[in-house]
Amino acid sequence: MLLRSRNNPDTLVSTQDSVHNYYESLVIAQLLRASDRANEDAEFMADVTCVALNRLPPRYVRHDVDMTFFLSPAEMEEMETKVAHAVNHAMAYVETREREKLAATSRASDEERE
Repeated sequence: MLLRSRNNPDTLVSTQDSVHNYYESLVIAQLLRASDRANEDAEFMADVTCVALNRLPPRYVRHDVDMTFFLSPAEMEEMETKVAHAVNHAMAYVETREREKLAATSRASDEERE
């Protein structure tokens, strides 16, 4: 969907470019603080980010300042706590799935050698 820019009516802005989930930046920031691996492994970062975001309610905004302006400090702290829990769960989930996949691949490889 395209919208006309308020500042420049001759410019069309994609809704997709102007609307985002507020939790995205919080999750990414928390993940980068919590995991050295996320700083080096883009696939891991993307997987964990998706799992974490799927555990959180969507909070769509056009501008981050809209959300921070309307939240009380207690609500902001609650969101940050939820984000930390979601990221921790997501990291554990992704790492467990990776270990399971590696173990299954190793078993299959061992069976082929026999």
